[in-house]
Amino acid sequence: MKKIKVKINKKAHVLTVRDSELLIETLRERLGLLGTKYSCLEGDCGVCTVLLDGKNYLSCLILAADVDGHEVVTIEGIAQRGSLHPLQESFVKNGAIQCGFCTPGMILAAKALLDENPSPTDEEIAGGLDGNLCRCTGYIKIIDAVREASQMLKDGK
Repeated sequence: MKKIKVKINKKAHVLTVRDSELLIETLRERLGLLGTKYSCLEGDCGVCTVLLDGKNYLSCLILAADVDGHEVVTIEGIAQRGSLHPLQESFVKNGAIQCGFCTPGMILAAKALLDENPSPTDEEIAGGLDGNLCRCTGYIKIIDAVREASQMLKDGK
């Protein structure tokens, strides 16, 4: 057991975690943040993507103890002043959400990309989403949504 201090979605937490506890377990089971999904538990699908200090990480591959002193953002933490983040709006508007299972991971991977590169090409968007699998949309609408969100963010929306 280890005591950790971590900021999750801008809120400070002090937690005692098991040595083998995965971050995804902490988020879902202890904190009730269900937007981070369980799936492969092998790092192959991206549905458990979170932002760790602004970079996308797979919460099924990182121990909760390893986030001690860091900042984690989940899909629940990107809304702005009670409104959807432009990426969330754009995913809805562009039909980039089918079953919705991959959507939180896709949006967080896209956010990390746009935070680093506010004007990505379609190829850069595809590269930024690499490792996040969608079994429903075929990715065209997802790339369209990220491109549109990029413009919305530049326009200050």
